[in-house]
Amino acid sequence: MPIAPDAAALIEMLDQVFPKVDEVDSAFAAREQMKALNLPSQEEVGSVQDRTINGPNGPIPVRIYQPKLSSESISGRIGVVYFHGGGWVICDLDSHDGGCRRFTNALNAIVISVDYRLAPENQFPAAVDDAWAATQWVGENADELGIDVTRVVVAGDSAGGNLAAVVAQKARDEGEIELAYQLLIYPVIDSSTTRNDYPSKTENSTGYFLTKGQMEWYRNQYLPSEADGENPHVSPHLASSLSGLAPAGIVTAEMDPLRDEGEHYGKLLIEAGVETTIYRAPGMFHGFFNMESVLPGARDAQEVAFNLIKDALTTEET
Repeated sequence: MPIAPDAAALIEMLDQVFPKVDEVDSAFAAREQMKALNLPSQEEVGSVQDRTINGPNGPIPVRIYQPKLSSESISGRIGVVYFHGGGWVICDLDSHDGGCRRFTNALNAIVISVDYRLAPENQFPAAVDDAWAATQWVGENADELGIDVTRVVVAGDSAGGNLAAVVAQKARDEGEIELAYQLLIYPVIDSSTTRNDYPSKTENSTGYFLTKGQMEWYRNQYLPSEADGENPHVSPHLASSLSGLAPAGIVTAEMDPLRDEGEHYGKLLIEAGVETTIYRAPGMFHGFFNMESVLPGARDAQEVAFNLIKDALTTEET
């Protein structure tokens, strides 16, 4: 189907205010433009706490969202470790504050949003190292946080979806925490030499908010060398095995250049025996997921995503 009319109108507006990263002077300038948007938080939650945790190269800022208290004990909640998008270069805890609040309320979950180090100042594998360290920290401190360590989810959008996919593989390989679910929202999967071979990279290369040229700019900021694109911790579909990973939900957008690589990864997971659901949001574009206040398609995708997690993790405590 064509781009949804409400999505098309929103893209036109976003194109006027969102950083055109491949046209700015520096990553710093793009971040300053992003911060100037001053995105609203929208939803109230029980509490929000900013703190730092130990990382592999110094403190990692995190933001912890607690759901509103009820007559039930808060112990044993679902825990969601969330990695924001932004091409590994822009965005932060504030840019994704509204989305994390929505996760908290929709899932009655404790959400830990991770402010991992950004490129180009900190190129691969800095973001992966921080994402993995934060996930380990959640596992080690689950009782203090009120999280059931058997119900920890990793989630992220775009570059954050890439980090969530890589962390899921590290959790399987290193065995320090067993993840219950991975939610990958229009994830960046393929940064290898085949990255532009997918039909959606041609069909949706321009005109739908994120462009193929911008993806190339982000990639160049993130990767120290061309060869790093072949690393499975950059391109998770290249892992030697995908079996034994946590169940997955993958949300893609019909008009997104990244659509096909996300869906290809989902099919590879299914072939490897991983319980996986792929949902393509009709008429939507990259970045739509947290725009539920103005896009019915975002509300539909959120309902699908949240129900996938609920169905996989629900117990009496939730």
